[in-house]
Amino acid sequence: MITTNRVLSLIQPTGDMHVGNYFGAVANYVRLQETHECIFGVVDLHAMTMPFDPAVLRANTRQMFIDLIAAGLNPDKCTLIIQSLIPEHTELCWIFNCLTPIGDLGRMTQFKDKSDQVEGEGGAFISAGLFDYPVLQAADILIYRADQVPVGKDQVQHLELSREIARRFNYSFGEYFPEPAPLLTEAAKVMSLADPEKKMSKSLGDKHTVGLFEEESSIRKKVKTAVTDSGALPEGVTVSPGVANMLTILKSCNKNDVAESLLNDYKAGTLRYVNLKEAVADALVELTSSMRARRAELMKDPARIDKIITQGTAAARQISRETISEVRKLTGLPERAN
Repeated sequence: MITTNRVLSLIQPTGDMHVGNYFGAVANYVRLQETHECIFGVVDLHAMTMPFDPAVLRANTRQMFIDLIAAGLNPDKCTLIIQSLIPEHTELCWIFNCLTPIGDLGRMTQFKDKSDQVEGEGGAFISAGLFDYPVLQAADILIYRADQVPVGKDQVQHLELSREIARRFNYSFGEYFPEPAPLLTEAAKVMSLADPEKKMSKSLGDKHTVGLFEEESSIRKKVKTAVTDSGALPEGVTVSPGVANMLTILKSCNKNDVAESLLNDYKAGTLRYVNLKEAVADALVELTSSMRARRAELMKDPARIDKIITQGTAAARQISRETISEVRKLTGLPERAN
């Protein structure tokens, strides 16, 4: 079996990133690019599995690509891609479709959750693409023969399907694909500012999130009105969800000493929430200001972005074409002329 020591993680173009996205995933990407061979990018084909507007999809895809660079991904240290520019993803997906039992796809919890969401919107239909989403996800990973995939616990099920598909292919046609392992690293779970019992999400509304590229005045206003204390705590809970969320944000911004000091004040009953919120706002402004500046600089130079996209596509296709060539040989398909 070929091994590569390669890490891959891709993100959907769902509009502006918020700090929950950054702390939960992108900050980890930035660290990984220093120690691993990494491929990161935007999966615009996956965004088509839900109702979408073509102009919005195109704009969001490019913006997410720019935002990943602004957030710290370095095209000199990792390969950055846009999924749909690399047709080998979908070619391998079809081959994997022919190896994947329908029953395996029917058990995917994300399909059930998103199906309910589509039905709740009224008038929309549930697409075959939504059902087939995990197979394309497997192709995204295995086209590069990636060994490791940074995932949250909610994505482990889909990664297990990727491992099963690799296993089935190797059994049927000979050892070729590595079985990608989950790279479960420490990732902060940032909650909503307005409802700290729920995970931060754009779907909850603007007051629940802090954008990664949001203006300073807006960040400070949102943090100032964030929920900190919501009454009596349940038995066994020592810190209110709102305060815990504020402390999580501080720690994620590498303000551990500040967080520890404020936690001690909370336990002693001397914490002033205005001080907590000011500390959090200061930390977020410090974190995001440089990213906001980088984003503005990148937005002024579309030719630079086009060059990075072209370079990433070329590097990725060098790997993906090799994989497809070998897969075609192993599965009995005719060799393609270069």
